Amino acid sequence: MALDNKLHITDSAELAREEERISKKKAVELFESGYLNIFTPGSFEMLAAIHQYLFEDIYEFAGKVRTVNISKGSFRFASVMYLESAIAHIEKMPQSTFDEIIEKYVEMNIAHPFREGNGRSTRIWLDLILKTELSQVIDWSMVDKEDYLQAMERSPIKDIEIKYVLKNALTDKIHDREVYIKGIDNSYFYEGYITFKAEEL
Repeated sequence: MALDNKLHITDSAELAREEERISKKKAVELFESGYLNIFTPGSFEMLAAIHQYLFEDIYEFAGKVRTVNISKGSFRFASVMYLESAIAHIEKMPQSTFDEIIEKYVEMNIAHPFREGNGRSTRIWLDLILKTELSQVIDWSMVDKEDYLQAMERSPIKDIEIKYVLKNALTDKIHDREVYIKGIDNSYFYEGYITFKAEEL
C-alpha cells in the first residue's frame, strides 16, 4: 500500500519513483535558489523547511511533525508522545565540532520527525551544518552504501562507526552541485525500499 499522496498513486513502487524524481528536482532548486539562507543551520525550523520544499507536491504532511509511531525492523523511532521534546533537545545540542555535528545528526535520525523522507531531508540538513561550522560537506560518492546503512543502524548504540564513515568522506567542495545531489539520491540510499511500520494514533 502506498502512502496517501497528492499524486493519487496507489502503487508503492510507482510512488517511490515519482517521489525520487520530484524530490531530486526540488533539491536542485533548493541548492541553486539560496532559499535556506534565511534559516539557522542545525535548527528544526530549517529541517522542516527542507522537508516541506522537497515533498510539498507529494504529501499533505510535508514539513509537519508526524502523528504516527513508526519503526524499522525491531527499532522503534521516537514515540509521538515525546517527539516534540526530543526535537527541542536536539536543537540545543552543540554543533561546533565534527563529532558534535554527527551526534546531533544521529539523534535527529533516531527522532525521525517526519512520516516519510527523513533521510534525504536530514542529509541536506547535516551538510548545511557542516558547511556553516567547518566549511566542509560530505562527498556522498565516497561513502560506501552498505557501510553507511550498517553504521546508521548501529548509531543509536554506538556512533563511532558512522563518525568514521562520514569523516573519511569530508570535502571542502561546498559549492559542488554533484557532491550535494548524491546525498539525496534515493536509488543510492534506497529509502524507498525500506519497510516502515506505522501505528496510527
